[in-house]
Amino acid sequence: MPPNFAREKGGDAHFGSWHFRAGFGYFRPVTNFVPLPQSFYEPSARTVAPRLLGQWLIRKTANGFCGGPIVETEAYLAGDPASHGFGGETARNRSMYGPPGRAYVYLIYGAHFCVNAVCRRAGHAEAVLIRAIEAEFGEGLMRDNRPAAKPVSLTNGPGKRCAALAIDRKLDGANLCDSRAELFVAANPNLKLFRRERGPIITTTRIGISRAANMRLRFYLGGSAFISRRVRPPLPQSIAPPDSTNPARPTR
Repeated sequence: MPPNFAREKGGDAHFGSWHFRAGFGYFRPVTNFVPLPQSFYEPSARTVAPRLLGQWLIRKTANGFCGGPIVETEAYLAGDPASHGFGGETARNRSMYGPPGRAYVYLIYGAHFCVNAVCRRAGHAEAVLIRAIEAEFGEGLMRDNRPAAKPVSLTNGPGKRCAALAIDRKLDGANLCDSRAELFVAANPNLKLFRRERGPIITTTRIGISRAANMRLRFYLGGSAFISRRVRPPLPQSIAPPDSTNPARPTR
């Protein structure tokens, strides 16, 4: 370990621009982020949403980087009655129509912002709502933006996460594929390990919608502590009532 290495609660430690995450066994510069390419977002949001789990949502500020691995997402599709794009293009939802790999940021309830990753080619309104991330980078910066008693309370919901990362409508249309942008999504070099430790991926219905409420388009890492809302675990087949349906299904 380098001299004067400062360790923080939860097993994380920092020395200059270097970062250590307990259980991963490696040191790396936290500024060396590699954004996911635009081609990552070209498939349907249904495909992209689970693939985003474990990748890093990064906010670049004048005081440094903050963010962390994505652990919960929802897909909104073309022709989806629950999607903002269902009624056609407007000034509010224009970013949702592409090109892929852009941020779509909107205000809900007049108080909270939500951020989405736009998918498919331009003209097809599909996007992935990023519901929760783990507060891995720049926790101090996030606490300045949104004081919270525990780290898990910083980013375990779409509105909380946007407040902690200071995401608002000014970032609508940001290029998530460009490390020079103030908001982007970077590849996690230890993605397989992270998913194995936080898995399995749970597939369930989306939260807070009344239209198309039965569509199973929410995905989350069941082992993460930062999930906004969990479903009851599936019952073993041997004790499940014959006419019951399990509320959650692990995705292999």
